[in-house]
Amino acid sequence: MVKHKQITEPDVFGYQVRIVRRGKETSRYFSHKLWGNKNKSLKAAIAWRDQMLVALKGSKTRFLKPPKNKTTTGLTGVSRTIKYDHRKDKSYLCYTVFWVKDGKSRNKTFQVGNVEKVTADDELHAFRTARLFRSCYEYAIDNDLEFDDSQFTGWKKRRLYDDPNLRVV
Repeated sequence: MVKHKQITEPDVFGYQVRIVRRGKETSRYFSHKLWGNKNKSLKAAIAWRDQMLVALKGSKTRFLKPPKNKTTTGLTGVSRTIKYDHRKDKSYLCYTVFWVKDGKSRNKTFQVGNVEKVTADDELHAFRTARLFRSCYEYAIDNDLEFDDSQFTGWKKRRLYDDPNLRVV
């Protein structure tokens, strides 16, 4: 039994390598006969998998890019906007993070508060939290992990960027 991530032995004749990134599969079969023996085909499969992981990690299509009018922070996937609530006749400062889950574009908004009452500390806290959210998402997709956005619940009362378990930035 093979104990390597993404490598299986579907039959007695070889190893199969499968890598899935953003819903697209890249795979290759390594025949024991073609590579000389079982040990050599496993080494070839591991080498190919490692090369593909490096190549796929550096892909230029790594992230969905937000619309051009939303890139106000200089960070891919993080924007700073002021939203107007016509029912309350107030404007709110927000940082929005764009990300992908199950092949669909998503966004998470970190609302700082009423524009007239926002402090610099409140805005910095929201920005740092939004940047951490995006970094955690990028780390998850780069390492083929499931991204859990629920850890950012209650972000206003917690300084998540000071948590050493979440620090990815």
